[in-house]
Amino acid sequence: MSAQVDPFHAISISGLAQRLKAEGRSIIHMEFGQPSTGAPKAAIVAAHAVLDAEPMGYWSSDPLKARICRHYAEIYGVAVEPARITLTSGASPALVLALSATFRPGDVIAMARPGYVAYRNTVKALHMVPLEIACGAETRFQLTAAMLASLEPAPAGVILASPANPTGTVIPGPELAAIAEVCAARGIRIVSDEIYHGLSYDRPTHSMLEFAPDAIVVNSFSKYFSMAGWRLGWLIVPREEASRAVAYMGALFLTAPSLAQHAALAAMDCRDELEGHLSTYRRNRELLLEALPKLGLEKIAPPDGAFYIWADVGAFTDDSLAFCKQLLRDTGVALAPGIDFDPALGHHFIRLSFAVSTPEVEDAIRRLTPWFAARGVATS
Repeated sequence: MSAQVDPFHAISISGLAQRLKAEGRSIIHMEFGQPSTGAPKAAIVAAHAVLDAEPMGYWSSDPLKARICRHYAEIYGVAVEPARITLTSGASPALVLALSATFRPGDVIAMARPGYVAYRNTVKALHMVPLEIACGAETRFQLTAAMLASLEPAPAGVILASPANPTGTVIPGPELAAIAEVCAARGIRIVSDEIYHGLSYDRPTHSMLEFAPDAIVVNSFSKYFSMAGWRLGWLIVPREEASRAVAYMGALFLTAPSLAQHAALAAMDCRDELEGHLSTYRRNRELLLEALPKLGLEKIAPPDGAFYIWADVGAFTDDSLAFCKQLLRDTGVALAPGIDFDPALGHHFIRLSFAVSTPEVEDAIRRLTPWFAARGVATS
């Protein structure tokens, strides 16, 4: 029997935005979590050189794996062997590999709610059981060690994300350590989605490998490295599980894109350029945190990282999908409805992505201000 997978409603918002754009409307895309910038300049140069010189083919780059290992040593003080790394066609296939190679159909996988829609859907598609745990402002919309300790029976696994999508919140190091301790004691395998690492503002981000050496880590070049369209990610597993991850990768996806691997190796040494993107996101975040309360959106998650703001629009609507569609038609600003990330309470939440240019954020604020003011809740 096929699994029931929920639709990703932000895609319908984007489709409406594209149709309006085709009609000549000015659209600001804040519905998807993808950088508006392209790959680093050196990555583009490297890609051109490869295109001119090599036919390419199925390939897994040993130099790139070695460079990723160096990254973990430099940023987190963690030693990772190249053999533990599987290069993937983005973080989504990495998640499929992590789940399918580690768990069995029927296994229960815990995750925070709100959380990224693909966690729930991928678990369902693999005939596992998602256990969504309601997380509110009191825990910064994140799972805690106490929550995992209280689950009876213990789930087979847990998916963590720090910084998280859609909230941008970060789990502090001591809490990650406590989660690792609980999971080790209860036999809960940890899958840590670290795709937004490198994008943080007020709090440091820790890799779960610092606290749980047997954690399974998913990461990607899509966010910090601004290479979403290149479809390249990686999976880190314990050494004894590496051959199984490689076998699953080969059976399901063959290899990651060869051209992207060449470009990514160059991108990893473009820190100055990439930190410039982070400065743009920081400014965009500041602008929105100042503007949103004036629109009546005072209940928001603290966006410690990533490039999202999770905002409660319950004063305006109890149908976030219809709300986002109307807002898009009226203002040309595309936002994501909360029901993608929280099927229980997301009907009165929206997610704003500020991975766009600062002028676009400023324009969006200008468009949104009168729209919200007309609904009578905005404050001075």
